Amino acid sequence: MLHRYLLAALLSLPSLRLAAQAPGASPISSDTTNAQALPSATVVGYGQRLPLRRTAAGVGVIDQTIIQRFNETSLASAVNTLPGVRLEERATASYRISVRGSTLRSPFGVRNVKLYYFDIPFTEANGTTPLNILDPAQLGRIEVLKGPAGSVYGAGTGGVVRLENRRPAAGQSRAQVGYSVGSFGLRRFTATAEAGGQGTDYWRAQYAHQQLGGYRQQSAMRRDVFAVDGQLSASDKQTFSVHALYTDLYYQLPGGLTRAQFEANPRQARPGTATAPGTVAQQGSYTSQTGLLGLTHEYRFSERWRTTATVYGRTSRVATPYLVDWQRDAALGGGGRATLNYRGTLGGRVLRVQGGGEFQASFTDSRSYLNVGGNPTTLRYDDEITTRTGFVFAQADYELPAGFLLTAGASYNRLRYQLARVSSAATNPTGYVVEQTFRPEVSPRLALLKELTPNISAYASVSTGYSPPSEAEFRPSDGSINRDLQAERGTSYELGSRGTLLGGRLIFDVALFDLELRNTIVSRTDAQGFQLYANSGDTRQRGAEVAASGWLWRPAAPADALSPAAGLRLWGSYAYNRFRFGTYESATGQSFSGNRLTGTAPHTLSAGLDFSQDLGFYASPTLSHQAMIPLNDANTDYAASYWILGARAGWRRTIFSQLELDLYAGVDNATDRRYSLGNDLNAFGGRYFQPAAARNYYGGALMGWRLR
Repeated sequence: MLHRYLLAALLSLPSLRLAAQAPGASPISSDTTNAQALPSATVVGYGQRLPLRRTAAGVGVIDQTIIQRFNETSLASAVNTLPGVRLEERATASYRISVRGSTLRSPFGVRNVKLYYFDIPFTEANGTTPLNILDPAQLGRIEVLKGPAGSVYGAGTGGVVRLENRRPAAGQSRAQVGYSVGSFGLRRFTATAEAGGQGTDYWRAQYAHQQLGGYRQQSAMRRDVFAVDGQLSASDKQTFSVHALYTDLYYQLPGGLTRAQFEANPRQARPGTATAPGTVAQQGSYTSQTGLLGLTHEYRFSERWRTTATVYGRTSRVATPYLVDWQRDAALGGGGRATLNYRGTLGGRVLRVQGGGEFQASFTDSRSYLNVGGNPTTLRYDDEITTRTGFVFAQADYELPAGFLLTAGASYNRLRYQLARVSSAATNPTGYVVEQTFRPEVSPRLALLKELTPNISAYASVSTGYSPPSEAEFRPSDGSINRDLQAERGTSYELGSRGTLLGGRLIFDVALFDLELRNTIVSRTDAQGFQLYANSGDTRQRGAEVAASGWLWRPAAPADALSPAAGLRLWGSYAYNRFRFGTYESATGQSFSGNRLTGTAPHTLSAGLDFSQDLGFYASPTLSHQAMIPLNDANTDYAASYWILGARAGWRRTIFSQLELDLYAGVDNATDRRYSLGNDLNAFGGRYFQPAAARNYYGGALMGWRLR
């Protein structure tokens, strides 16, 4: 049993004398061209801003250089370089993210993984996470905390993802435009203006437009994103930040195919039958307009005390014709997060303490109509849903003798839904109010880290978390109220090590974990295509994750600050997952105990080469693999394994001291592999498959003018 050995294994490591250095410092310089973040990269998660090498948790970090080595129409390829993390697209711009097996609960969208946009809670109070309203080109950093992080971030047993946009370097200003084209009607345009002031001050504005005809029938999309970010130091004690985002999004829903349909013609949309029309006839699509505004204020009372407070507001409108129903939602939400941090000494050793809380509330007016040919007709129900959720937390980090770092924290969480059914069809009750308050939950975490050398550390952690049903699970699209659905609860045991070898030329990160999940929520679709949810009993999710990168060849220094660091580097990440149902009996009396976890692969691999040279030419081929995965809880249907090859190459250079150019071209799915990315799990009638695009090409140019 993994968790029986975690703490004992760490404590048995030899006590090594460390080279003298300031607390939290690292002797290794940062290099933004690495596909796996260096152990010296600062981790924002868990609130203490420690180097990754000194963070006792499974953490993956992606910067903008990694995002730029792939086609920026999608985040999937970049995120999937992290072991244990899978980002899938069921339809164009319809994302589903999984951290260590949380796909089980995600028939569509994001479940059981909480997202933050800077310090703003991006996952709404009702559990919805609109990841598709972001454009990949705006993001400069993605940080993934794997496993339960409820001690600091509240509900969620899958993990936490923190997103930050790109920002200019201090003292630099530029204007930039980009345009790219590609297969299946791809067109992209971006425009950016940014200026970096003294210290951390900056402002940045970006507009991005993307449109696509689509590989499949009924899979076109259009997205316009406008983002403004800024930070101002009002004094040597105060810093203000503002983040504004507006997105207008439309994409079509082609629907799932059976295996026979997938093999016959993967480009078709879900066809109709004698009794039910298909997605083309029903004009299946998703339309939304979303606005988000967040303000953050940091005040530094002294070198020991500082506070950070964030408030935000969000509004959205969603219109979605599905196969049967036509959904129209209008939502208004907001909330805030505040923390108080202290850094001092206790017994002559460094002590860091933080505490705070987070509160979110939302109101949704949700109407569902019968869909006839893409038009809303008979009202099915009209609900007004109020959600309130929040938590308080505290955490302490204490530097122990012999290079040990102890972390202990916990949070206290609350969630309440109130649903008023204003009106509905005769088959549904009308004029009643349902209130569901989930019992308070305490989520503790304990971790111990040991610095073996100035460049290598090892850690062990035990963390717990809970994940209540989202609004879509509490009130599924068939109009029922699922009051029997209970929150998931999980405990994770983890052992890991990370650092550098061979004088910094080789970087590695290894983790072993054992997640025990109770009251696991699973999903299925009925004959009409409605998604339904139930607690399944328990699951056991054990695994190993390995990431490494190393320079095969590297000269002394790059010739140009804009050009990639010259050299040849090999990187790779691998995850082994042994995910199984524990005690699980279906509603029909079938026993699925011991079956493989639906929608999760036992093996995933991502690897690549990064080549660049002093004249600015670069190339980045990537190979990825996913093993065969079960498509239903009974494990009677599987999706085939696949290998995917892609590459991007180009020329990036600054000329005339101020003109920055990046000319590039690339190919995805170079071997023209037929596979499904984002399968519909437990789909009625075996309509599991959402075919990914065949071989496709793209190319473009990015031009910027450096003003100073």
